[in-house]
Amino acid sequence: MNTTERVIREQFPFWRKATAVAAFTDRDSTFVIVGCGTSYHLAQSIAASFNLRGLRAIAVPGGEWSRRRTTYLPDGFKTHVIGLSRSGESTETVQALEVSRTAGYATTAVTCEQGSSITKAADTVIFTATHPDEGIVMTASASLMLLVGLRLAGITVGEPEVAAAQAALETFEALLPAVLDGRSHPVLLGAGALYGIAAEGGIKLQEMSLSHVQSYQPMEYRHGPISLVDDQSFAVLLYSAETFAEEVRISTEVQNKGARVIGLGGPGDAGVEVGGSIEARSLVVLPMLQVLGERAAEMRGLDTSAPRYLKKVVVLDRTPA
Repeated sequence: MNTTERVIREQFPFWRKATAVAAFTDRDSTFVIVGCGTSYHLAQSIAASFNLRGLRAIAVPGGEWSRRRTTYLPDGFKTHVIGLSRSGESTETVQALEVSRTAGYATTAVTCEQGSSITKAADTVIFTATHPDEGIVMTASASLMLLVGLRLAGITVGEPEVAAAQAALETFEALLPAVLDGRSHPVLLGAGALYGIAAEGGIKLQEMSLSHVQSYQPMEYRHGPISLVDDQSFAVLLYSAETFAEEVRISTEVQNKGARVIGLGGPGDAGVEVGGSIEARSLVVLPMLQVLGERAAEMRGLDTSAPRYLKKVVVLDRTPA
């Protein structure tokens, strides 16, 4: 077991320490949740959860918000910007909070690094300690920032969700060899608050195993991307309660075209029961997608502790061209 996998497996005690975050209650503000890479995918899921809880929210990549914020939200709205950054040093996310503060918006930083640059750019800081051995690939820290976001939305995360995530991870891993064997075209499908998590699972799989990955909403996948499905494909389908019957039909459709399907919370060639609350399902399924990347990388002889071309912190030259 390498360090990446060990951190994935040892993340759950850190979850228990992060559950006391108080929920936001301001229904007059538009919450803009920004991040880069993994943090942006988490922002997509968190924003959807905010909206489901009656808090108006959008997710925007940090670089987009810092450079063209009025493309996403016109001036004149009461706005609260939440920046997600594991290191607190991601240039575009720090810039996004700096620009927001200059515009007079409320700002909150969610980070795993105390005293980092993002903490100096925010009015409020929420710190969540992550596994000290986490390397370049974001695993425990990603789960923790998602957990904080769910708590800010007012979603309860407690021992049932921790236990459900641990149980699902063990079941999922036992099923993976049969699903992955001989397959080189991965697809991740999720809707609503699970779409950002499907996209995060996709980026994990891509950076860890150097695979070309597709991530879509299940219904959207049928509008063109399904043309690539064949007997080299495998799909991970994150089932949603409100569109369960439609997603079962999509699972069957891609199976009929040659793909293997592993269903998280629903049927497929292999299925995994997902416990805990429906509102917290995005968090419960995330460790499974992290270990998916690890197993796919192992099959290709790759070391996930040193992913190609990647660094733990992306810091850009802030000097104007």
